[in-house]
Amino acid sequence: MKKILLLSDTHGHLDETILKYVRQADEIWHAGDIGTLEVAEKLQAVKPLRAVFGNIDGQDIRSVYPLHNRFDCEQVSVWMTHIGGYPGKYNPAIRDELYRNPPKLFICGHSHILKVQFDPRIKTLHMNPGAAGIYGFHQVRT
Repeated sequence: MKKILLLSDTHGHLDETILKYVRQADEIWHAGDIGTLEVAEKLQAVKPLRAVFGNIDGQDIRSVYPLHNRFDCEQVSVWMTHIGGYPGKYNPAIRDELYRNPPKLFICGHSHILKVQFDPRIKTLHMNPGAAGIYGFHQVRT
């Protein structure tokens, strides 16, 4: 079984606390607002990185990482995007597709709020890792 480090909203910040967990993982998944290409490159130098761009990411990051990343991991369908919402309040831009073709695991960032919630309507586990960076309104890095 793969050990995944799920991150979001680093906003250009990467420190030894984060890198300690990076080294323990098999893969890193970043749900957007990476902040700088340097952060992505440092993560990828340690472990394989799957990522999406977020609303604060510049063209340099957008040219490398997609808005949506759909893939399978150990027979689990995954959809990762930055602004996705949560059960009952999904982003209107993706809601129809999410209901038509739901993954088993739906990951998004953006809110800076750590949340794990099962959506019984579409039988999907929703995960938002919160924010690993130091910028934003959050008081706890997750």
